[in-house]
Amino acid sequence: MKTSPAPLASQTAARQLFRYAVVGVLTNVSGYGLYLLATYLGGTPKLTMTGLYAIGIALSFFANRKFTFRHDGHIGAAGIRFLFAYFLGYLLNLLLLVIFVDRMNFPHQIVQAVAVVVVALFMFFLSRLFVFPQRRVDSTKPQSREIHP
Repeated sequence: MKTSPAPLASQTAARQLFRYAVVGVLTNVSGYGLYLLATYLGGTPKLTMTGLYAIGIALSFFANRKFTFRHDGHIGAAGIRFLFAYFLGYLLNLLLLVIFVDRMNFPHQIVQAVAVVVVALFMFFLSRLFVFPQRRVDSTKPQSREIHP
């Protein structure tokens, strides 16, 4: 009995989203705590977010590459795509701070908390579809099977 690819793909996506959430919760909760501490000690919100973002990039790349997406493609190419994706995420985060803190005078603590969630969802989709894409298996070609004695 053959399983249709759609349920398998949705199961894979659900597992990846769960693993991504675990990695994200661990990195973002610790990052947000450090953000609050650094701004409490006098760091400016945008400079603090920038420094913590750089640390989060490295941790997130390795955790999501191996644990979340189980990517076995070229690490350098994935790294470049990841940096580009995170640059877009950084711009989104910065834009949210500029609009809601600088222009609309919302508290930066609340805006950054919401931004963490918005940017995380944005990054999941970029990571799944662009940074760590699944290899497509051509179902029209026979798959080679190694036979081990």
